[in-house]
Amino acid sequence: MLKNKKRMLGLGALWSLPLLLAPSWSYAAAFINDDKESADSDSEEEETWVYLAGGDVYTGTGAFLRGAGILCHDDKIEAIGFDIVVPEDAEVLNIEGYSVYPGLIALSSRGLFGGNGNLEYSVDPFSDNMLLAVASGITVAVQGTEIGRLNRGRIEDIVVGKQQFTNLSYSLSNPGGRKTLREKFDSAETYLRAYRSWEGAVRSNKELKEPKKTGVDSHALAVLRGTEKAVFRADIQQDLLAISRLAQRYGFRPVIQGCREGWLVAAELGRAGATAIVEARDRRNKSENLVRPGGSSIENAAILHRHGVQVAVAPGSGGISMGGIVGRDIMHMPVEAAFAVRGGLAEDVAIASMTVVPARLLGLEHRLGTIEVGKDADLIITDGDILHYKTFVQWSVIGGRVVYDKEAELYLAHIRPRPVEELAPEVPVVPGERDEEIIEAPKEESENPEEAPVVEPAPVDDGGEGPAPIPEEPPVVPPVDPPVDPPQEGSGDG
Repeated sequence: MLKNKKRMLGLGALWSLPLLLAPSWSYAAAFINDDKESADSDSEEEETWVYLAGGDVYTGTGAFLRGAGILCHDDKIEAIGFDIVVPEDAEVLNIEGYSVYPGLIALSSRGLFGGNGNLEYSVDPFSDNMLLAVASGITVAVQGTEIGRLNRGRIEDIVVGKQQFTNLSYSLSNPGGRKTLREKFDSAETYLRAYRSWEGAVRSNKELKEPKKTGVDSHALAVLRGTEKAVFRADIQQDLLAISRLAQRYGFRPVIQGCREGWLVAAELGRAGATAIVEARDRRNKSENLVRPGGSSIENAAILHRHGVQVAVAPGSGGISMGGIVGRDIMHMPVEAAFAVRGGLAEDVAIASMTVVPARLLGLEHRLGTIEVGKDADLIITDGDILHYKTFVQWSVIGGRVVYDKEAELYLAHIRPRPVEELAPEVPVVPGERDEEIIEAPKEESENPEEAPVVEPAPVDDGGEGPAPIPEEPPVVPPVDPPVDPPQEGSGDG
């Protein structure tokens, strides 16, 4: 009997085991489901909305919108204008009284990304150089052959693309190099003629073989096909004239860095469809050995633009410098452009020389350079005209995120800080919580003359007889008798 009872107890324990384990199973299943849901939520990136409200928008397309709003969805511009429907979860930045410009593009930079290797693997998103560049309004820069976005605090979406440039030389000081370059273009031109003939003939005869590229320079061929841009470094008049004629001969559009004496051959450069990357502050006197005009001119950019040459402005140095002359490093691109304006260049063209013209050179005008719906949300908000030397960048929005706030950084926050109400918005008053100090409002004058305060008259020296009563009406002054002469000594009154 005892054995049977023990057996029954054992069976009962086994029967109760699922009941005891059921809660733990449910808890485990809940944990598994929670982990699955969290994994699913992590895999799906949340949408981000940023709304810039009430700024003066310089779109870069010729339009100017005063007090408009810009809605950014993720890394793109969703809407521009007025009466925009803003999502409830959007981050709203009040920029009333400030100006909005497209982000600046630096065609040549050194060390902005904190590394010199592949940007995808060597970028430092917290480097001081990147911070100073963003504080200067730069949102995209070229380092080496890569085009990178200064997306502070993140390593994703840094690389925007790769530049398709081919550096060539065509100088009078190197006649052998000029001859070699012409031979390369001749060979590439001959191949292109044969290739185009083959393209037309192969449709009827499939057995025809494609022309061989033996001895054809790949870069010269890419330039003639338009897949790469030919970049020359030239300054003097003779070299610029030779480059423009070379480009017209072989049918490509050159990019010329420097172009110091371009104002002397601007018409020829315009016919060649050239783009000039100029340093507006460059100063070189004419050589005393020359009779012709020469040297630099502050009107260089303006003259080039008037003759159809696209102008991009670049500072003298592509690096970050905390000392030296203002405007000679990459942090002062607007100062460089302002000198071009001083030489006669229109202000909108000067702004384009830092935005849309570099975007065209990089083949990214469909994404960068202007403020338009569908383009990348790379924007800078300034406290004045971007070409004025006193203007500061207050905020930078890169990839639809606010990556820079002047008041939150140590470098420039102490210089002309924003008004206090913008830094610390007014806290709403909670019922029942009031300050102990109560300032009473000034009392209004009483309408009852009896309750009006009595004004005491000023004390009068009356010889000790006391103050005279204040008459209700002005007293009548009696006529004064003429003065009587005092008695003379020795008179009979004596």
